[in-house]
Amino acid sequence: MDIDTIINQTPDALIRQLSQRVKERRLEMNLTQKAFAWRSGVGYDAYRKFESTGEITLRNLLLCAIAMNCTDGFSELFSRKSYQSIDELLKASTTTKRKRGTKNE
Repeated sequence: MDIDTIINQTPDALIRQLSQRVKERRLEMNLTQKAFAWRSGVGYDAYRKFESTGEITLRNLLLCAIAMNCTDGFSELFSRKSYQSIDELLKASTTTKRKRGTKNE
């Protein structure tokens, strides 16, 4: 991982990048903000605010993703760990599944 990647991984930077990608995709679809908001089921004011500030509810973001046929990434978000070897898998399967954490830091 290089320094540019680390610097650009701030929440604000990720939000700006995401809202910019959604805007670019909307423009590729040749839709106005109002037309896209209607098509996706998101309120026009909420969608306009998303493009300008990046603020949006998770539900509205999902509605936008559905309207753009871009939901694949959501199913991978916070998914279970993938294992690199059979030994890692076997080691993980022998440990008990936690129901709550113990660290309070």
